[in-house]
Amino acid sequence: MFEEIKNHDKWCIVEKINRGWSDDIKYYIETVDNQKLVLRISNIDKYEEKKKEYEVICKYTNLGFIMSEPVSFGVCNENQNVYILLTWVEGEDLELALPKLEQDKQYLLGREAGDILRRIHGLKVPDTEIPSNTKVPKKKIQIQKYIDSNVRIAGDEVALEFINDNLDKIWSKPPVYQHGDFHPGNLILTPEGKIGVIDFNRWEIGDPYEEFYKLESFGTEVSIPYCKGQIDAYFDDNVPEDFWGIHAVYVAHASLYSIKWAEKFGQKDIDNMVKICKKSFGHYENFNRRIPNWYTIS
Repeated sequence: MFEEIKNHDKWCIVEKINRGWSDDIKYYIETVDNQKLVLRISNIDKYEEKKKEYEVICKYTNLGFIMSEPVSFGVCNENQNVYILLTWVEGEDLELALPKLEQDKQYLLGREAGDILRRIHGLKVPDTEIPSNTKVPKKKIQIQKYIDSNVRIAGDEVALEFINDNLDKIWSKPPVYQHGDFHPGNLILTPEGKIGVIDFNRWEIGDPYEEFYKLESFGTEVSIPYCKGQIDAYFDDNVPEDFWGIHAVYVAHASLYSIKWAEKFGQKDIDNMVKICKKSFGHYENFNRRIPNWYTIS
């Protein structure tokens, strides 16, 4: 599989990575000269998609933060697969590191993450790449799939009404480059105490406010100070009022649709998404409030 990848003969350790939600096959690699790398393998039918992903990662390297940097891109395994080879970011997964830290340090790391996200969103999007359509129709289809499913939860009517009444408010901001999955699970705390960013495979161009709903899904249970810090720093300590209303729509939608999305992975993942959904319902008091109560707690 690897013979067509340049310098593969210098790899002395190749270990499969069995975590994450990506369809990519991932490997941790060490070379004879002590380089640490991560290899992502996809089916060849994703060549154009992965080529664009690699090009976008190359753009992100100029933004001045620690990240999994591009090494090479191409085809392998007798043209059956496409690969992206990146540098490995040394350190501990931020979602594991945060609970061990003092709350003020958690908050400062959140601020660092917010600054990184603002830099990503600050990249100029060429006019030719700005999407001609918003995600509103897609979100409507997704929530209908939840409504029609067998995994609906009791008491979801209020959230569904809130989504239906407010979904057209999303995508009110100019589209930006997104990381696409920006939360502590895709960030690394380096040995120097800085944040490193990994896993750009869900990048896209879209609504900057959409980037935040995974704080509710995967951030608040790990560190509320971190989540506050990311939002505060991104908006330079002046969070616009419209952010909260739009953010709540994304949270409500994700809370319900993620249950349907998890169905293909089995009951354990469905149960986990139901747990996250009920937590979000509590934070937003069944979406009768727009600013989640965890943000307003001192």
